[in-house]
Order: sequence, then C-alpha cells, then structure tokens
Amino acid sequence: MKVRSTAKRASSAKSSTTAASTPPARKNKKKSGSASAKYPDIRRDLERQRTAILEEVEEVLTNRPDLEAFPDVSDQASAEVDQNFSMRIRDRERKLLKKIEEALDRMSSGTYGICERCDGDIPYKRLKARPVTTLCIECKTLQEQEERANR
Repeated sequence: MKVRSTAKRASSAKSSTTAASTPPARKNKKKSGSASAKYPDIRRDLERQRTAILEEVEEVLTNRPDLEAFPDVSDQASAEVDQNFSMRIRDRERKLLKKIEEALDRMSSGTYGICERCDGDIPYKRLKARPVTTLCIECKTLQEQEERANR
C-alpha cells in the first residue's frame, strides 16, 4: 500500500511542477492588452476595406439601374444573368462586411488573433493574409476535414 500512495504523491508532485512551469492561462492574455494596439496595420486595412464596401453599396443604391425590358429574349436573359451576378457579389460583400465588423469588435474586446476553437494564437502572417479569420490554420484544416467527412 505504501508503494502506491508514494507513487500517487510523486505523480501529484510532478503534475504540480508541470503546471507551475506552463504559461499562464489564455484568459490572462486576453485581458493583458488591446488587440487594436497590437495590430494597428490590420485594423487600418479592415477599416479601409469596410469604408470601400460601404461606399460601393452607397453608389449602387443611389445609381441603381432598372431592369430594362429588351425586345429580344436573349438580351433580356443576359441582363437578368448580369443582375443575378451583381446580387451574388453584393451578398458576398454583405457577409464580408459582417465579418469585418466582427473582427473590429474582437480587436476592441482584446480577443482578436486568438483562435476560437483552441484558444491558441493565430500567426500574424495568417491575420495579415486573412484579417477576418477566427481560426488558426490547424483548426481551420480540421474544420475543413470535418466538413468534407460530413458531405
């Protein structure tokens, strides 16, 4: 019996020294500094992108072309395809605008650059390439694999 209890104490001591040598929990890191101060160039890029999208939306709304009635069926179909294409692009821009707003909110709250799935840091290069990302590359890869498996 003494051997087991000694082994348990040694195991407990080992885990407590391991815990002491590990870095502090992510929660402390979230509170430590503002992500907007940490990523000013990315914040500027996001704000420029948001401004450009909003200006384009304003332009589209003020100069909205009406769907003309063409005498030729082919011309009418072509105009409708163009309009549908434009609508899909606007829908994508709307979704991107929402992601930009969420990224700016995460910067304000100090959680920008932290993976939503594993709480690990998202590398700067990834944030610079895709500033609206919420997952590190490893978690994004896992997510895509899970999506493929569910198809």
